Amino acid sequence: MEGFKKFLLQGNLVQLAVAVVIGTVFANLITAFTEGFITPLLGIFGGAPEFGDASFTINGSVFNYGQFIDAVVSFLITAAILYFFVVLPMTKLLEKTAKAEEVTTRECPYYCSEIDKRAGRCSNCTSEVTPETVPEETVEGRAEGSSPSAS
Repeated sequence: MEGFKKFLLQGNLVQLAVAVVIGTVFANLITAFTEGFITPLLGIFGGAPEFGDASFTINGSVFNYGQFIDAVVSFLITAAILYFFVVLPMTKLLEKTAKAEEVTTRECPYYCSEIDKRAGRCSNCTSEVTPETVPEETVEGRAEGSSPSAS
């Protein structure tokens, strides 16, 4: 019983449950928006007041193709909202943080240890190395022109 309790209270499981609930509510919101605003707007151009009621009958069988059109429109709107309001901003945010976390160290070609890119000598083997330039924004807490040992 203790193992089952631990499984239920794992962080990933709780996060997944919250994501499913929020996803369901978000899907209902998009469906309501589609049915309340987009479908009537498209119905103006398509001639049908609502797609949900559109159907045809063959040999007594009713095919409600309007429901499918509503689902497609709802999917496209959901995908567009997710892309423009979630994926695109997150991508830009991740790009900004990746630039801020650029590597400021390199490997010493002689000793194979990590040294600062601006170093002229390896701190381990004291071999001379050619310093590389590093933009000052990526070196946090260091004043321009100061040595690494001064910080």
